This record gives sequence, C-alpha cells and structure tokens, in this order.
Amino acid sequence: MYKVTARNESHVTQFTVLCFSDLPHLQVPLFIIFLIIYLNIIFGNTAVLFAIVSDSHLHTPMYIFLSNLSVLDISYTSTILPNLLYMLSTQRKIISLASCITQMYFFLFFACTEMILLAVMAYDRFVAICHPLHYTAICYPLHYAIIMSKERCTLFLAGTWIAAALEPVLHTVFIANLPFCSSRQVNHFFCDISPLVKLSCNNTIHVEIATYVLGAVVGLSAFTLTLSSYVFIINTILNIKSAEGRQKAFFTCASHLISVIIFYGTSLSLHVRPTATYAPMQDKLFSLLYIILIPVLNPLIYTIKNKQFKKAFKRLSRFL
Repeated sequence: MYKVTARNESHVTQFTVLCFSDLPHLQVPLFIIFLIIYLNIIFGNTAVLFAIVSDSHLHTPMYIFLSNLSVLDISYTSTILPNLLYMLSTQRKIISLASCITQMYFFLFFACTEMILLAVMAYDRFVAICHPLHYTAICYPLHYAIIMSKERCTLFLAGTWIAAALEPVLHTVFIANLPFCSSRQVNHFFCDISPLVKLSCNNTIHVEIATYVLGAVVGLSAFTLTLSSYVFIINTILNIKSAEGRQKAFFTCASHLISVIIFYGTSLSLHVRPTATYAPMQDKLFSLLYIILIPVLNPLIYTIKNKQFKKAFKRLSRFL
C-alpha cells in the first residue's frame, strides 16, 4: 500500500483549494465582501504609510515602526486575498505545489514579522514612557544617552525582518518534502501548515514538533518582551501623581496595546492547538479574523484619536 502511494505522491504537482465550497450560494457575496475589505486594507494602510513618509513631524521611532506595520499589513493580506478573490470569481481553485509552498512561506514570514514588530513597538513604548529623557534626540537634548536613536531603530527593524524571514524556513522545507498521498484537496482558502499536514500519509510528528518548538522560541520571546514592557509601563503610569499625566501616558500606548490584544487573541486561537484537532470551518473563521481584522483595524486604531496624524492628513490635503 505504501509503495503504491509513494509512487503516486511523486506525481503531485497541484492541489485543489476548497475555499468556501460548502457555501455555494455565498460565493458572489463573499467575493464582494472580501474585495471591499481588501481595498479598505490597501487604502487605509497606504494612507498611513504615505502620511508618515511625507510628513517630517512623524519621522520618529514610533511612526517609523508604524510605517513598517502598514507595509506588513498590506503584504501579508496580499499573499492571501488576491488569490482568494480570483478563486471566488472564476471558481478555478487549482494551485501548484510550488505556489502553495511559496504562499505558506510568505504567510508565515509576514505573520512572524508582525509578532516580532509588535514586541519591538512595545519596547519602544516602554522607553518612551519609562525613560522619556533617553527616548530620542528629536524630543530631548543630545547630552542624554539616547536609547531609540535612528541607528538602533534601523537595527531593530533589520533584525525583525531577518529573524522573521529565517523562522519559516524549516517549516517550509519539511512541508515541501512531505509525501502527499492522501486527498489533493486543501480544505482551506489558502495553503497553511495544518491543512497540508492533513494531506500527508506519513507520520508528521516531526513537522508538528518543529512547528511548536520554533513557534514557542519565537512566539514566547516576542510575547515575553511585550508583556514585560507593559508590566513596567503600567507600573510607571500608576506611579504618576496627576490624573492628567496618567491619562496622557496611557494614551501614548493605548493604540499599540489594542493591536497586541487583537493579534494574540486571534493568533492563539488559530495556532495553539494540536493538528489532530484541526476543524476546517473553525480554522477558516479564525484565519479570516487573523488575516483581515488586524489590517483593517490598525489604520483606525493608530489614527482616529491621534492629533499628529490629523495634522499630517490636513497638511497632505492641501497638496491634493
């Protein structure tokens, strides 16, 4: 039996992505909804990015990190949604093995980048609130030892993108070398680890162990930095004597804290469970929340009550 399947799996060159085939009457409405959402993601994050790049008042560490977050939100939704829109509109749901593995790698890459970047942004907020005189030379005199200098911001960002690019490599190599001798149907709307592992007839325990170990190393490191930063931030805010000072300090990190809660709330529900408990409809729902909710909300979260962004958008409107 295994010899036959081994011979068959050598010919696997493509998969069928089921998407939402169990909801045939919703294909057109889903296409319209996802198109509107994707356009909002592109427009909202591009507007934030353009405002930051074009306004020198926003060339501070916090907004430099935020511009990277906007690029990231556009990037990882663009690895999923355009292909999903194409499949919903044409009902052609075939994807090659190479394209499937590539999509999985870039999804993991961008998701990992966002997790690390949110941790770096938490550290940035920690320095700004707990060590304000050492935050940046833009705001404070040069005789203080500057922690968030432009050089360090560049190093933080370079380290974030490089570490995130390396993290999914082992996952990708393992998945690419699995013998796919079961169904060729990926019961999801994109190529993720769990639905691909389910298609293999071999023992995939090594893939699951590698997934959890690497995820734990990177995820726990990022989560620990984020959590410890907010422990110190909250302690500092509580020790501020004036109510106005506490409120002002809280609002400098409130937007980021909301993003962190949404990110970990959706990602933990999606990834922290054994592959054996994989439930297609549940995974599709949580994946949609993870892929769509954060990029849609981030531009609103960071700009809606931000006076500097409002001023930046007003300056931009004069030139449009």
